[in-house]
Order: sequence, then structure tokens, then C-alpha cells
Amino acid sequence: MGEPLHDTISVIIPVLNEADKIAKTLLFLKSVSTVEAIVVDGGSGDDTVAVAQTYGVTVLQTSPGRAHQMNAGAARATGTVLLFLHADSQLPHNFVEQVHRTLAQPNVIAGAFDLVIDSPAFSLRLVEWGVKWRSRLLQLPYGDQAIFLKADTFRRVGGFTELPIMEDFDFVKRLQKLGRVAIAPASVITSARRWEKLGVLQTTLINQLVIFAYFLGVPRDRIAQWYRSGMRQANRKRRD
Repeated sequence: MGEPLHDTISVIIPVLNEADKIAKTLLFLKSVSTVEAIVVDGGSGDDTVAVAQTYGVTVLQTSPGRAHQMNAGAARATGTVLLFLHADSQLPHNFVEQVHRTLAQPNVIAGAFDLVIDSPAFSLRLVEWGVKWRSRLLQLPYGDQAIFLKADTFRRVGGFTELPIMEDFDFVKRLQKLGRVAIAPASVITSARRWEKLGVLQTTLINQLVIFAYFLGVPRDRIAQWYRSGMRQANRKRRD
């Protein structure tokens, strides 16, 4: 990790074939002077890297795996705060203020945002409601909520464990041992594509089964296999 830049937030974006989503995200980030954007590509077969390079941000190319990509981005980051962002998510316009204010709260070790899904579907309002209460009551935000923390805290906790699935869940559970994980009073807007692909009910059911298996101690590689298999089967049924 480079020499820390005071008050700079390093926004780390792991990507894989996100050429159609990354431009909007980077256009906004480039307008914020106290932000360093780092795109970490995991082997895209489209124009993701070329699109990102046109915005003059740091672009790294690594082996695939979200946890590995985020760790690589953190190792290059120069900011005092790290924020991990999905390529299809848009941060609130005042996110810099919200990040610093949240991390300044007593006993807060990390933070994230509420989630808004970019779709008018009522069923997704129910998903948002569930995310809101899970995040606030259990202090358990997921990666699509733009988790942020101080760079020295990231190093202290050892970064993301390089798991094939649920690396964000594992990361937050370890952070909880150090302090409170707070939710900033603002929202990240994320694409509805993963819910629209399979349907809200099927996507939610698969996600909950994965979490249940995690708590039962099922090996992560096996959970990842089940998850991919479940997504493929659900996708086939939906097409049929």
C-alpha cells in the first residue's frame, strides 16, 4: 500500500465483463477530488479494461475472484479509507461526507449504506426492506452496500479471506469482533439485473440457503458449487 493521502477515499471496484456498467460509475467518481478510483479486472473478455482506462483511473489486472481482486486493489490504494464498490452500483452524491461522519462515530469500525434497487417492482421494495433491517439489527451489510473502513483497520483484520463465495459475509463477521458496523443514512443504488435474471423469489431463496449452509459449516467450495448449480438450474427453468 502506498503512502496514505490524508482524507482520501480509495474506491476499489472489482470487475469482470462490466464494460456496459463501469463508465457511469467512473464518471461520477472522477468528479470527486478526494477520491482515488481503482478498477481491478479479473480477466474480462469485453472492453471493460479499455473503458476504465479512458477515465484515467488506476486499472489493475489480476486472476479472477472477487476477494483476490479487492485485496489487490487495497494493496495499491493510497487513501486513508477504503470503500469497496460493485461496478453496477452508484454511490450517493454526498458519500464522502457520509463515510467520514460514519467512521467518526464512537466504537464504529466500519460502515456501509442502505440499498436501493433500480427497479419499480414492488417485490424489490420488500428485498430493500429486508436488507435494511438485516443491516441495522444484525450489523451485517453485504458487498452490494459499498462496505467502507479505514485502511489500517483493513490491514488489522487481514483483508478479505480469498473464498470462492461469501467473502463479504466472512469479512463483516470478522469486523464485528473489533467494533460496530454502522449504516450511513444514505443509499447506494444498484442494478436489479441479478434479481431480474432469475426472479426475486428464486434469487432470495438461493441466497438464504447459501447463508444457512455457511452457518452449518458446509465447506465454502461445496457451497460455491451448490450456488452455481442452483443458479444454472433456476436460469434454465426460467427460460423454459
